[in-house]
Amino acid sequence: MTRVLHVLDHSIPLHSGYTFRTAALLREQRALGWETFHLTSPKQGKTIASVEDVDGLRFYRTPSATGFLADLPIGRELALMQQLETRLEEVAREVRPDILHAHSPVLNALPAIKVARRLGIPVVYEIRAFWEDAAVDHGSTTEGSLRYRATRALETRAIRQVDHVFTICEGLRADIVARGIPAEKVTVIPNAVDVGSFQLASPPDPELQEKWGLTGKTVIGFIGSFYAYEGLDLLLDALPELIRQRPDVRVLLVGGGPQEANLRQQAERLGLGEHVIFTGRVPHQEVSRYYDLINVLAYPRHPMRLTELVTPLKPLEAMAQGQLFVASDVGGHKELIEHGKTGILFKAGDCKALTEALLGLLNDRQRWPELKANGRHFVEAVRNWRNSVANYVAPYSQLIGRQAVS
Repeated sequence: MTRVLHVLDHSIPLHSGYTFRTAALLREQRALGWETFHLTSPKQGKTIASVEDVDGLRFYRTPSATGFLADLPIGRELALMQQLETRLEEVAREVRPDILHAHSPVLNALPAIKVARRLGIPVVYEIRAFWEDAAVDHGSTTEGSLRYRATRALETRAIRQVDHVFTICEGLRADIVARGIPAEKVTVIPNAVDVGSFQLASPPDPELQEKWGLTGKTVIGFIGSFYAYEGLDLLLDALPELIRQRPDVRVLLVGGGPQEANLRQQAERLGLGEHVIFTGRVPHQEVSRYYDLINVLAYPRHPMRLTELVTPLKPLEAMAQGQLFVASDVGGHKELIEHGKTGILFKAGDCKALTEALLGLLNDRQRWPELKANGRHFVEAVRNWRNSVANYVAPYSQLIGRQAVS
């Protein structure tokens, strides 16, 4: 039986695209008969115990780094890696894995490389996004800055040292290969959905409609974290013209995040107060009820390296629920969406194009059943976790076989 120790930034019970992807991967690996173990970095935050069981998965936790070094800008990352390396070696010696599998960011990969070399086992690195590109969106650095270039060099160093690289999409794979990594050393584990955990959209709950003033309205919505790259500011910019042509339109924003205050100010500045509803974050078990309120979902991601290279989960989740959506034509979306068949694409960053895409879809209800059916079929037949996780089999087998021979 293959034994895999996964090294993670954070995990459930925290909720994020990262944790949901992780949980799905682990469950499908176990369905293949593999034994999986899971260690989170200090970025999990304060936990109640050194080992936690969550939804049938056991997670080893790493305590937060402390001391003088942990309070310094670069020292914080060094302290985190030292703490993770110590805990990882302790756990690895206990569970004796066949493979160490580090997941983004590179702060997890570098300690895993050291521990794997000491223990004489293969190490793989799964890249979900590049740390330096995420930092640009968060505003902690700029593209091409000294920090950006240093982080990129660190990432490339880790990629070269591991035994195999996994990533989530073709955009990231192309970037990795362009750094001089042999193409056969890089395998895509595509983002997907567990179709069985998504129900087709139901009629909206009248009480919830009334609570948010949506009774009799046409609702354009977004559910998730409000990061700058999501392009929700573009959606609000498009709203005045949408309202002029469709006075019944409302925008429902469910969630929260770094851009929430800016979006609220923008809505007020544009005089859209009664047309934009901010619900705040809602309990995870309530999310499907909010999806049911929405006629068309909007994913207006801005064009930048992060969105061009990385595929999101949201459009796939929308397809699994038989939902309609429009999405910008950034590279990460184009890998998932066939324009006019499973969703509607518009020119990224173009307010007029977004407006036209939304109006075109809202005014052509005859297309809705076909779009919904096509999206659901795509995730059932292609973008499901069983298909994605099957891509681990060959690289794992090759690495474990090579280890057995040596």
